[in-house]
Amino acid sequence: MRPSQLLPKDDLSLCKNLNVLYLYDNQIRQIHNLDFASNLRHLYLQNNCITRIENLASLIKLQKLYLGGNYITVVEGLETLEELRELHVESQQLPLGEKLLFDPRSLHSLVKSLSVLNISNNNIDELSDLAVLESISHLIAVDNQIHHIKDLELVLGVWTKLCKIELNGNPVCHKPKFRDRVILQSKSLEFLDGKEIKELERQFLMNWKASRDARKKNRTESMTNEHSSYSHFDDNESEHTHFPVYYFPMTKEKQNFAVLTDVHRAAHNEESQPTTYEEDRVTENISNLTLRNSQIIPEDLFEPHLLRQMPL
Repeated sequence: MRPSQLLPKDDLSLCKNLNVLYLYDNQIRQIHNLDFASNLRHLYLQNNCITRIENLASLIKLQKLYLGGNYITVVEGLETLEELRELHVESQQLPLGEKLLFDPRSLHSLVKSLSVLNISNNNIDELSDLAVLESISHLIAVDNQIHHIKDLELVLGVWTKLCKIELNGNPVCHKPKFRDRVILQSKSLEFLDGKEIKELERQFLMNWKASRDARKKNRTESMTNEHSSYSHFDDNESEHTHFPVYYFPMTKEKQNFAVLTDVHRAAHNEESQPTTYEEDRVTENISNLTLRNSQIIPEDLFEPHLLRQMPL
């Protein structure tokens, strides 16, 4: 139905029992003139020029709302839609560098009812704001900017009714063991990116995780016990004041009598040889000189070359 073909408000008011309304692929810029449709259950408004979600307060029985392909920047105006089960807001024409945002008031109003959420291709980089939607069973979030598995774990741990999740096109899908970690985090998940999760696969991963956690626990306990042993040793060390310390003084070489030592060594080696009268006299004079000089000259100042200047 084209905008020019839309019925005036007075004429539409006659369709009080209207359940489904198709208004997609038009040039609609604003949502209005729907106050009459209190029994409306499905509303199709995708691929229009809508910039804001508004004027839906009278649609208290609405169950499915399709708003993909518009210019919406904030998901809001849903506070009265307490029976809304499906919300499709994929592929919004967002300003460069911006992402689709969610009004907390609208999210809290959908906590119990919303089960299907399509937020694909909206530059979304985290899902923490959506954690309050405890009734979610099917999330479609392909082609976004989710990078970290921890961002997924924040919601997978609280979405106990989640059966299907689609994340193709996000950088997180290229992380090592991505599928394994998602399956381990959500016990209710049955399909991941369109691929069924077999019970055997989940059980294998759970057993592997239990074994890994047990090994990690054992390592931690071992390190704790080892640390305790060292701490006990350190505590006992305080009972002993000091360990004995031994000092080994280095001997100092005495080189002042090197010349005389050589002379005495030579004399000793020649004791067995016959000596003349002059040789015996020289040896005696040297010995007397050594004794006399050791008494008057300090040991560390003695210079052997001065021997020639001293009278024999």
